[in-house]
Amino acid sequence: MVRIRAQRKGTGRPTWRAPVHRAKGPVYYPKRSISGEVMDLIRDPGRTAPLAHLKLEDGSALNIIAPEQLMVGDKISIHNSKELKIGNVLKLVDIPEGTPIYNIERVPGDGGRFVRASGTYALLVSQGDKVKVKLPSKKFVDLNSKCKATIGKVGGGGRLEKPYYKAGRRKLILKAHGKKHSKTSAGAMNARDHPFGGSTSPGRPKNVKRSSPPGQKVGTIASRRTGRKKR
Repeated sequence: MVRIRAQRKGTGRPTWRAPVHRAKGPVYYPKRSISGEVMDLIRDPGRTAPLAHLKLEDGSALNIIAPEQLMVGDKISIHNSKELKIGNVLKLVDIPEGTPIYNIERVPGDGGRFVRASGTYALLVSQGDKVKVKLPSKKFVDLNSKCKATIGKVGGGGRLEKPYYKAGRRKLILKAHGKKHSKTSAGAMNARDHPFGGSTSPGRPKNVKRSSPPGQKVGTIASRRTGRKKR
């Protein structure tokens, strides 16, 4: 049997890796309190959201995820002010309920993990020993009140409203994120290429061991029972 897609992706070959050499660098929160000015709004090929290039007070530079309505020349405070201004970075304990936020830290100091895609935002629902945040997926998470977040909504909204028009455009966009376009369904393959393939095959595997290699780990994995329930 030829290795299936799950096995080929696991080797980490260039076909399945994102071209990180084109990336504009990491996006994170500095650990110190500081302010900066927006010098430029740039596009990162590996991200769906635009970036804002900041010049900080100490002369260093930093890239952050740009919110909507941010413009060149705006001033941004990173844990240096409690003002509810779009683009400012505050601790969750200093943000009132109902405020839209993004790039939220999972644990204090990790630089931001939640809500980083274009056009997304979360809502701070309630304060307390743990701060409750409603994510774009409608899921609620309880976070440490010392975690930081940015006020506003991630820029680049409406990205999915524009059609791709042709397959080649979609292929190039997915390639920038290390994803492959034009996938063949398993049932349409030959029996030698996938366990689900072939019109004369006995059918899909009913039960696969959890310890099976990726080439066999398809279908129902380590199920307790299969088939219709008897009445």
